[in-house]
Amino acid sequence: MEFPRRIRHSHLMDVADLRRSYEWGGLTLEDLASDPFAQFAQWFADALACPEIPEPNAMTLATADASGIVSSRIVLLKGFDSDGFRFFTNYDSRKSRQIGQNPSVALSFYWAPLERQVKILGRCAAVSREDSERYFRSRPRESQLGAWVSPQSEVIPSRDVLETRYRELETEYAGREIPLPPNWGGFCVDASSVEFWQGRPSRLHDRLRYRKSAEGWLIERLAP
Repeated sequence: MEFPRRIRHSHLMDVADLRRSYEWGGLTLEDLASDPFAQFAQWFADALACPEIPEPNAMTLATADASGIVSSRIVLLKGFDSDGFRFFTNYDSRKSRQIGQNPSVALSFYWAPLERQVKILGRCAAVSREDSERYFRSRPRESQLGAWVSPQSEVIPSRDVLETRYRELETEYAGREIPLPPNWGGFCVDASSVEFWQGRPSRLHDRLRYRKSAEGWLIERLAP
């Protein structure tokens, strides 16, 4: 099989030699909790406690449409338990439309100072309107207004459109509670696989995966 020749451009930075050695620690079967959510809670607490990680709940969400075209973006984890991992967004956005066509998604966390990754595969579904309402009420007022203002993922002529609409809604809802937009709410990813990756020297990283089966969660070691 022939691969296309790589075109070299002199003005591009050569990144081939960028690398680091991972020395922080290891991960063994004995280290793991009995289920992936308890293990995630432990690692998430470590990330929260690390001052070098400004947003430990930032995660990459990868989605695909019905034709298999993939897109990814950073979203914020807003809750997790045995039911799955939750985030909130505009239901008219590109990611929401893709989830509607293909509910299989992937989540990735990368906590570089701890030399750790968590990779999650699962199926995504909307949370209840009550759960969305509860979270919306906890948001800053500015973020509540922003949820009404932005036609997320749509082409707009200028930023002025957003700022004008924001000022209009700020006046409209002055002194009043801002309602939950009908096209805004949460999703929950029901995990079928959760992998914990710990960097190790010589690129012989530790990869331990929880995989859901009829018997419960199976734990497997993967080659790095």
